[in-house]
Amino acid sequence: MSADVSEVLRLDGALTMATVGAHVEAGRAKAASGDLIVDLSAVGEADSAALALLFDWMRATRDGKHTLTVTGLPAELRSLAALYGVDELLPAES
Repeated sequence: MSADVSEVLRLDGALTMATVGAHVEAGRAKAASGDLIVDLSAVGEADSAALALLFDWMRATRDGKHTLTVTGLPAELRSLAALYGVDELLPAES
C-alpha cells in the first residue's frame, strides 16, 4: 500500500442491482482519499452488480494512484467472477 491513510469500507447485507447504487459514491470518496480496503465478509447476497461496483472502485483508486484490497469476498461472488472470466482482475484478498 502507499503511504496514504487506508480507509476501510465494510459492507453488509445484500449487494445486488437493487442496493449497489447506495454505495457507489461512498466508495469513490474513500478511494479518492487514499488506499481503500473493502470488507465484504458480512455480505449475504451478491450479484453481477457487486462485481461492477468493485471494478468501479478499482478504477477510482487507480485514478487516484491508490490501491484497493478486498477482504471477505463471498464464495458466490468469487464463483460469479470466475464464470465471467474476470476473477483474475479482482484485487488480491489480504
